[in-house]
Amino acid sequence: MLKRAKLTISVVAALAIGTSALAETSLDIKFAGALEFSEDGTLFVGDNHNGAIFAFEIPEEANDQQIKPSSIANIDAKIAELLGVNAGAIEINDIAAHPVSNDIYISVTRIGNLASQPAIITISRDQQLALLDIDALPFQRQELTAYPEGEPTFGVRGMGPFPPLPRDIAKGDIPLNTLAIMDIEYFRGELFVSGVAHDNFLSSLRRISYPFDGTQGIASVEMYHITHDQYESRAPIRAMSVQEIDGKPQLVAAYTCSPIVLVPLDEITDGAKISARTLMDYGNGQPLDMISFIHQSPFGGDAEPMLFVTSDSRSPQVIPISGLQDAQVVTHDVLPRGPKLDMHPLMPYGPVGKAVMFNGVPLHTTLVGGGFFTSVTRDPYTGDLNLDTNPTWFPNRIHDMLAEMDFPQYQPDPSRMQ
Repeated sequence: MLKRAKLTISVVAALAIGTSALAETSLDIKFAGALEFSEDGTLFVGDNHNGAIFAFEIPEEANDQQIKPSSIANIDAKIAELLGVNAGAIEINDIAAHPVSNDIYISVTRIGNLASQPAIITISRDQQLALLDIDALPFQRQELTAYPEGEPTFGVRGMGPFPPLPRDIAKGDIPLNTLAIMDIEYFRGELFVSGVAHDNFLSSLRRISYPFDGTQGIASVEMYHITHDQYESRAPIRAMSVQEIDGKPQLVAAYTCSPIVLVPLDEITDGAKISARTLMDYGNGQPLDMISFIHQSPFGGDAEPMLFVTSDSRSPQVIPISGLQDAQVVTHDVLPRGPKLDMHPLMPYGPVGKAVMFNGVPLHTTLVGGGFFTSVTRDPYTGDLNLDTNPTWFPNRIHDMLAEMDFPQYQPDPSRMQ
């Protein structure tokens, strides 16, 4: 049995590791990006700069402390203080919850004078922040095949007739390999990894067994994009979840601008060219997370499996899994031709579920204890980054919303059920 990780400062050694699975040399991790836990507490970390996935065994003890709604204000400033840098010198990359302890893990990048460094922050149920000592943990490493090492290839666009702004121009400097690992999904002893590969057919799905054995399968993915009205094979899947759809396990995957597609797991084989099944599109925006949960209203009714999909450009979307069963697959000959913006009368299209209220902008979200979402949230009034934990049936902080019930003259109607 492995000892629990010491929550102390980690010194990341810059020593090269070989191409294999089990590493016995010093840890060389250059970027902590996408995070994913197995059910027993193995933490998978996507390292886009190395083109590798690291697996750290983190045994934890169950925490009997009841999960309650909570909020940690200015979480970015608190992380920066822990790391000894200014708040503007960190980037938050992803968030995950340990399946046993329910502690929160946040991957960040420290930006220094000479080079950026990765770090993983832990937040306990009593809201204590610490830096995970990953050097003290046994680990395995799996390198990616077809790693995209090319020069930046992103186009620079303005807005219609308007010239590009400085932020638009900066996109042209982003290395392609920063998209090598976009999301990681663990399912029954395997990792499914979305990202781009070094090929003209960029959008890829990797299938990797765990424990790592140095091999992997890689498939290329094409899908019909309703909003763009074209078939696409370059932009990668941004967020995904494995669900039982039409009697078999399938990846439910979300792309930028924002189609939802199905990919049967049995089609993800090495060298395969996959045509994903497009089911819906809820409009422009970039998906951030797709979280599987069971919705149970406190006011009664049946429990229902759902997906909670967050985006950088819209309210979260809740998609019932039942709506994906026997759903119509959309191709170019199903709908009128031409691009479709959000205000097009056909949008959103398909069994998209419904948008739900979320106070602020959820940037990264994870499921905690089965009944709560913990989210790195941008406050709509102050712009601060907070770490909010709220129940899945109402994932909101309503402290700064003035409604009828908040006024001092409010008296509940005694004739109505309370």
